[in-house]
Amino acid sequence: MRIESKAPTRVDLAGGTLDIWPLYLFHPGAVTVNAAITRYASCVIDQHSQGDDRIKLVSRDTQRDESFASFDALLKGKKYQLPLLAEIVKFFRPEGGFTLTTDSEAPAGAGIGGSSAMAVAICAAIDRFTGAGKSKADWIHISRDAEAIVIKVPTGTQDHYPPAFGGAAAIELPPGGERRTELRVDLTELERRIVLCYTGKPRKSAINNWDVFQKHIDGNTKVYKNLARISEVAQLLRGALEKSEWSEAGRLMREEWIFRKRNLPTISTKTIDRIIDGSRRKGALAGKVCGAGGGGCVVMLIEPDARDRVEAAVTDAGGQLLPMRIDRSGVQVTVS
Repeated sequence: MRIESKAPTRVDLAGGTLDIWPLYLFHPGAVTVNAAITRYASCVIDQHSQGDDRIKLVSRDTQRDESFASFDALLKGKKYQLPLLAEIVKFFRPEGGFTLTTDSEAPAGAGIGGSSAMAVAICAAIDRFTGAGKSKADWIHISRDAEAIVIKVPTGTQDHYPPAFGGAAAIELPPGGERRTELRVDLTELERRIVLCYTGKPRKSAINNWDVFQKHIDGNTKVYKNLARISEVAQLLRGALEKSEWSEAGRLMREEWIFRKRNLPTISTKTIDRIIDGSRRKGALAGKVCGAGGGGCVVMLIEPDARDRVEAAVTDAGGQLLPMRIDRSGVQVTVS
């Protein structure tokens, strides 16, 4: 038996970092606005013949692999070459042997939720393999917890909803647990207005988000006020997108980026600033980093007739364009 799955990555337009528990509890109405994109993480499970209990984990994009004589041997492992894969396998406790192979269309450290999309794709495939019958919500929380185990700091949940459901959404963050609400926005029009590029330098999500998290919890007034304004801006941006008020959406994205940069000096880089400033001069409405910053990807909101000029400005500034559309489906699984 072969099981194949793929899950989209995402761009976040406003409200990132607030999805890390318990930060959103201190900012009533907190929301993260994001959209699934057609840069995929994929997973293939090939079942071994009966009596062959070996488990082999393979990552094609990072060119790493490791093998275990059985599931019990994997459980006893102290350190893994592919810890995210291993932790998710441990949760599902599969019987029998298999090879699990992953691949990703997201550059390393891109900040577009590549590891989260990978985790959701793995959950979807291994859930089918084991017959566990978990829901997409279960996959989201398993993925979040597996990532936290691997990076050893708190993680949010906004990255896991786009891989599971696709589309564009507001991840609402009230006390008692987050929920996804689909944005009432024309997805075709939204994708005409987005340019995505890679800066060529991996971002350090765990470091930047953890630094902001610690400062907030420690009572840093500056960080608290910055995140409070980011929360307000994200709520307003949600409304602007749903009303197709694109100039206002651009203004709000610019404001979000200004307040986000104030949290830490390492959130932006010279390359990021050069890409955003050059794109703005050529007609982009706004630009911001995806994810925690410090590198990775930059997303721009544009007027459609400015695309050629903005894309030229991106490459002139040293960015690598990443063609994409909005994914409408979320994670997909096939069995053969």
